[in-house]
Amino acid sequence: MSLPELNQLPVNQLKEALVTCCGSMVWVNEMARIFPVESKDSLFEQAEISWFSLNESDWREAFDHHPKIGDINSLREKFANTSAWASGEQSGVSTASQQVLEDLSEGNRLYEAKFGYIFIVCATGKSADEMLEILNSRLPNSPEDEILIAMQEQNKITKIRLEKLLVS
Repeated sequence: MSLPELNQLPVNQLKEALVTCCGSMVWVNEMARIFPVESKDSLFEQAEISWFSLNESDWREAFDHHPKIGDINSLREKFANTSAWASGEQSGVSTASQQVLEDLSEGNRLYEAKFGYIFIVCATGKSADEMLEILNSRLPNSPEDEILIAMQEQNKITKIRLEKLLVS
């Protein structure tokens, strides 16, 4: 969709489009209030400003809208509205060895047990091996440090999804 088309959407449809980019309803509602926007750059800038103004519970809500890295069943069942984007973002997982997939699954389990939310990484352009390496490097982080890293990764994902929204 083009930016003029996005600007013309009724509020409920605009919110439906925005939630495919970021699952935080506070973010979606804040973003819906800024429309119409003048340019893609102003949209991306406001998306980031809004994201960084949120609190941890808002960030966690956005994280809940993601499938676990490498979890194909999760992609299919839970995230039908973003599954095409998520599977494309995680395309590096499709060629992974069984061992790497098992290691990702176990790493996800350990990560979620430690931090209370799924492992969030901007997976675009990364192989499964790279994602596993990133996951393992972040497991020792403190919860205070990790939430900020995950939040930054979500910000990257949101920008990529906004870009995809504007070309879909």
